[in-house]
Amino acid sequence: MHAPYLLPSDERSLSETARNVLTVEHVRKDFGHVCAVQDVSFTIADGAIFGLLGPNGAGKTTTMRMIVGILTPDAGTIAWNGGPIDARVRRYSFGYLPEERGLYAKLDVRQQIRYFGRLRDLSPRVADERTEMWIERLGLQPYLKRPCSELSKGNQQKVQVACAAIHEPDLLILDEPFSGLDPVNAEMLVSIMLELSAAGATLVVSSHQMWQLERLCTEYCIVAAGRNRVAGTLTDLRRRRETRVVRVAPHSAPVYAVLDRVAGSVRLAERDGFAEYQIPAAADFSQILRELVAADAISQFETVEPSLNDIYLSSIEAVPA
Repeated sequence: MHAPYLLPSDERSLSETARNVLTVEHVRKDFGHVCAVQDVSFTIADGAIFGLLGPNGAGKTTTMRMIVGILTPDAGTIAWNGGPIDARVRRYSFGYLPEERGLYAKLDVRQQIRYFGRLRDLSPRVADERTEMWIERLGLQPYLKRPCSELSKGNQQKVQVACAAIHEPDLLILDEPFSGLDPVNAEMLVSIMLELSAAGATLVVSSHQMWQLERLCTEYCIVAAGRNRVAGTLTDLRRRRETRVVRVAPHSAPVYAVLDRVAGSVRLAERDGFAEYQIPAAADFSQILRELVAADAISQFETVEPSLNDIYLSSIEAVPA
């Protein structure tokens, strides 16, 4: 797998000819009397950008660490391409960006990135080529002579991205990748992730930046208190919602008369000339629209698709902290 901006190489990844699928089935992880992950399951298809979402303490980082082998599940299974994951697969086919900073403080930017390439058994030539590519791609040229301990948090994060991806992994796991990045650099990282996916990499991303993930991810799993809450594409998650929001203009007594008669309807707000209502998803929206038109009550009628943030909040709102 090579991203469009990556240099070609004669060093091929372990599973480049296989269909890459990660399967996590009913994994559990306990730390003494604390159960960090109770029952989490998901499957990720080749080339997907998968959003693993949840509140602090939900079990996201623990799940990621089990995938890359830092932790061993107490129950359940994790498979890659339908088979067990051994040390060779993790070394050559997986890349991992941890939430915590993990750089060597005294190494400069070029030394740091090259070192991680050599750890993945890239030849000196390929490690040098890819190091220079990542330095250019991430705009790190002005900081080459600085030890990483003197870099800003954002620039340290960019170096960590390069270190995680230099060996062109088939599976790249990114835990809070936007941490420390300003909006311009966050946008650059989104572009890089899209390029990697287009080139065939499978990405797992955990972040609280919902608006970024809504643009970026093709599939999601929301976990809370160590368990799955919902999973699927954004279209799937929207379809499973029990309610819809409708906006009707102008807000007026005839509008309220029609919408208040809908069983289970809730008046939400009046804003920008619209009345907003929450309506059960099973309601007959065509009939509602016909009644509003018959009452000569509206100039505009629309349903509002819930955002990823809306779905996330509703999925975790009843879950204990």
